[in-house]
Amino acid sequence: MDSNYPVSNPIRLQVMANALAGIAEEMGARLIRGSYSANIKERRDCSTALFDSQGACIAQAAHIPVHLGALSQAVRAVVAANPRPGDVFLLNDPYQGGSHLPDVTVVAAIPGWRDPDRICAYAVNRAHHADIGGMRPGSMPADSTELWQEGLVIPPVRLAGLSLEGELYWQEDLLRLILANVRNAEQRRGDLQAQVGASAVGMSRFRELLARFGEEEAWQLIAGVIEYSRRRMRAQIQALPDGIYTAEDWLEGYGDPPAPLEIRVQVEVEGEKLRVDFTGTAPAMAGNLNAPLAVTRSAVLFALRCLLDPTAPSNVGLEDPIEIVAPPGCLVNAQFPA
Repeated sequence: MDSNYPVSNPIRLQVMANALAGIAEEMGARLIRGSYSANIKERRDCSTALFDSQGACIAQAAHIPVHLGALSQAVRAVVAANPRPGDVFLLNDPYQGGSHLPDVTVVAAIPGWRDPDRICAYAVNRAHHADIGGMRPGSMPADSTELWQEGLVIPPVRLAGLSLEGELYWQEDLLRLILANVRNAEQRRGDLQAQVGASAVGMSRFRELLARFGEEEAWQLIAGVIEYSRRRMRAQIQALPDGIYTAEDWLEGYGDPPAPLEIRVQVEVEGEKLRVDFTGTAPAMAGNLNAPLAVTRSAVLFALRCLLDPTAPSNVGLEDPIEIVAPPGCLVNAQFPA
């Protein structure tokens, strides 16, 4: 993707931005309508997005903030697993782009329009399942001290395959293994089917978009939308006074009495760039209040988006001017198996 594509036709650029957002929103609507659990159907605790073949976000729906900023690491983990066009991967591992274990991510590899043997993009969704196993129903035990107590840990694995004709092929052995380790297995099956169905919608609609514009122009316009978001974020950062800003707060920790856990941050603004540094934050704790780096990135990016430019198209361009530093092993960059 050429990130230096000039904005020579702002009307077609706007059409593309809205078309991409529309695909992501339609994926979300299909997921919500097709799901079985109240978590997804009624609370709408789910998110959908589109990524390019390298794992960079090109569009996302206005869904759950903590999901959306973390999805890029999950997609990159799937890319590293060498998917084939039409493959549908599943994961929830917090150390490969997941958040907490009930948030299950489905990543579908979209075949190219002119060359279906090549992956051109990914249709992605994440949904909070009502249970994913572990020591307590709901898979969020307040007294857990190990990751495995919270539920089944799923690295990137092939769950299904989608053909260009719309046929769906399940990895039945894997599905049986997952359903054997969760409560209310039939509801979990229904929610997984809804997630794969949402990915199928994303795959179909994105290939239709490539056919409508032609692949070359489509990717030029997508690069233009990303560059537009990048310029807007840089302009907003540049409007801030250069300087270093610090803050600290405390989280009630684990134990009796609970020890306070310090979260310390330093924000440095320099020209068009912004650096967020969590050095000095407390070490990861023995309980379940730790955050993997993907979740921390998601929280930071959403806060900055709300403060600086809430209306720009949501894609990787908004992230590029922002650097996030969190020492490995601290509360906001916990390491496996915290």
